[in-house]
Amino acid sequence: MQPLGQMFEDCILCERSDKLFMKLAIMQPYFFPYLGYYSLIKNSDRFILLDDVQFIRHGWIERNRILKPDEGWQYVAAPLQPHTRSTLIKEITIRDGEDWRGKLLRQLAHYKKKSPFYAETISIVSRALDTSATSIVKLNANILTETCRYLGLPLKLDIFSEMQLAIDAVTEAGAWALEISKAIGAAEYVNPIGGVELFNPEQFAKNGISLKFLKNNLSPYRQRRPTFEPGLSIIDAMMFNAPADLNKLIDDTEFVNCHDNETSNG
Repeated sequence: MQPLGQMFEDCILCERSDKLFMKLAIMQPYFFPYLGYYSLIKNSDRFILLDDVQFIRHGWIERNRILKPDEGWQYVAAPLQPHTRSTLIKEITIRDGEDWRGKLLRQLAHYKKKSPFYAETISIVSRALDTSATSIVKLNANILTETCRYLGLPLKLDIFSEMQLAIDAVTEAGAWALEISKAIGAAEYVNPIGGVELFNPEQFAKNGISLKFLKNNLSPYRQRRPTFEPGLSIIDAMMFNAPADLNKLIDDTEFVNCHDNETSNG
């Protein structure tokens, strides 16, 4: 039997190793996000919802897209309380005096005719919306928790405003990731490919943090209609794919190391 002292030392080394190689991803809290968001979750050890920044109207925090009954797409959304332009995401609340959850589920009813996983998806969406929280951040955190459980994705989720991290002042968008990575000891930071221009690779390298960008190829799946609509909410993808096939779509990625432009399949 291994001596107790040696086991304790091994546990410490294991904990240090976990911290040393921790991969971090940070995103604003999206409402039933698209497949690429889940690719980011799957390729990180820790996922932080950044909610201490200004809320931007008509983004993905309170709405996302699904199919229309015929051709094209439509929005599903959570209604928000009135707020000023300077309101932070963490301060945004849901207007709960109306049956918006029922309306959303009714918007999904047309999928029943063509979707092989309609019942399973409705069950997941219902559970995801079954929270008394009025905070859009808390709602979206619950959405991620329920959908990741269905997909079998490990999710270590934190909400930035609740972490009480001591970080240096942030003066530009790309600096949030660097300062948070430094504060929690991340060895690698992973960001969607769309945000490359926001980051300063030299600053990450200077702090010993690997900076990578992840692209989901958004491969078509069968939507039972002539024209495929890419980049829709996870709701649409769940309607037409079993969890194993959803994971294949989530894994259809390319990793880019910005230091050497080396690309590899995920």
